[in-house]
Amino acid sequence: MNATALPAAVMPAGHRLGAWAPAVVVFLALALLPVVFEGYVVYILPQYMLFGVMAMSLALLWGQTGILSFGQAGFFAIGGYAIGIGMSHELPINPAYIGILTGILVCAVTAALIGYFLFSAGVRDSYFVLVTLALSIMVEQIAVSQSELTGGWNGMFIMRPILTAPGLELPLDGDVSIYYVVLVVAAAVYAGLRALTTARFGKILVGIRENETRMEALGYRTVLYKTAAFALSAGIAGLAGALYGTHAGFVSPSLGGALFSTEAVVWVAVAGRSSLLAAFLGGVIVSSLSNYLSALTPGLWQLFMGLLFIAAITLFRGGIAGFLGRLPARRRAMP
Repeated sequence: MNATALPAAVMPAGHRLGAWAPAVVVFLALALLPVVFEGYVVYILPQYMLFGVMAMSLALLWGQTGILSFGQAGFFAIGGYAIGIGMSHELPINPAYIGILTGILVCAVTAALIGYFLFSAGVRDSYFVLVTLALSIMVEQIAVSQSELTGGWNGMFIMRPILTAPGLELPLDGDVSIYYVVLVVAAAVYAGLRALTTARFGKILVGIRENETRMEALGYRTVLYKTAAFALSAGIAGLAGALYGTHAGFVSPSLGGALFSTEAVVWVAVAGRSSLLAAFLGGVIVSSLSNYLSALTPGLWQLFMGLLFIAAITLFRGGIAGFLGRLPARRRAMP
């Protein structure tokens, strides 16, 4: 059998413009929000959009490859601290670019090293979850212990940068300007991941998720594909964390903790891990809901989020997006 052949279950269904329509509607609606609203909504929404980018990074790994990671918060925090440290030094190149690039590279390389070692050793999914959870906890503890560099529990304050290019100078000290920068990045990440997951690479990842043994028998080096997916996922989470640092102007060790890692899993599980757009909306909507509940009921918001998570995985297999996607088939099956 030809090693380059793909199983029928993962063959492309064809690229259709209609498949992009929901994403176009969502991002156009987000682009129009600053025209309709102002003040706090425009200020806070980029934070939730960056959580949505982080959720898409998890959806790539969990939904596409079937690998659940509790380390996204750790990578998110690394990105935030990378740009914070970069902005605190005089550099010959724009420190914002250096910080963002460093955060992405550190996250991607770390994930590649850890992933290759674990996947080569044949570590089970449950142990991978524990390792990535331990990674997030380690990032949090390193941020606490290296207080001279990171500020410890007090966190690190970050100046909003000025993005420069030939003939362009874009200060990010305004809420509207940083809103559109984050929106463009979120849309670009979605478009890139969507193109990647519908290409050959994405179909191989789905094949690994469905039957890794068969993919190995077909000649695919599944360890390398899973490592690449983990590294890409970590790099995107690091990018989201770096932009979060520029938006919030502050990063703290809790960004890399186990609680935040669990929240990211809840966002994706509730919305649907099989859809990048659903994961993005889950990061935006569920994270904003959790913040609202934490302000409304400081001692009970974790309980509410836990109940939401249980309800989603019990009543909606594949999340809300999976449930909605099965409705047309159920209607056709009705007598």
